[in-house]
Amino acid sequence: MLSFHKAGSFFRRSKLLGLLVTALLTSCGHALPQLPGFRDAAWRADPYACRNQRAAELPALLQHKEQLYEARANDITALLGHPDEEELRASTEKVYFYYLQPGSQCDARHLRSTAPRLSLRFGPLGTVTEVLADPLTHP
Repeated sequence: MLSFHKAGSFFRRSKLLGLLVTALLTSCGHALPQLPGFRDAAWRADPYACRNQRAAELPALLQHKEQLYEARANDITALLGHPDEEELRASTEKVYFYYLQPGSQCDARHLRSTAPRLSLRFGPLGTVTEVLADPLTHP
């Protein structure tokens, strides 16, 4: 049986360990700065790329894609809006997909489409590890 002194010491160490783990987890990643030339409001206003505005924003976004690496999911969502599709992978990895041009995803049911997409892969720490963009198609 623990004495009051030992129990108090145990709880202080447990609390300290909990704070340390929380600090480490919240310190992973970084906030996103403004990306020059990228109109994030125009991107967010074009869900599923049905208004065909995202393709015009893609060059500026890709020009600064290095700044997206190690960004947290909530910062990506603040910048680009909720993903058009999300895929969960093994070992706590996930991928956000943003359509770049109109396609069958613009139908009322938002079916998966073969239209070009921007893909952002998040690693186990919840930060961006990969940024890929499909080539745009020209009508």
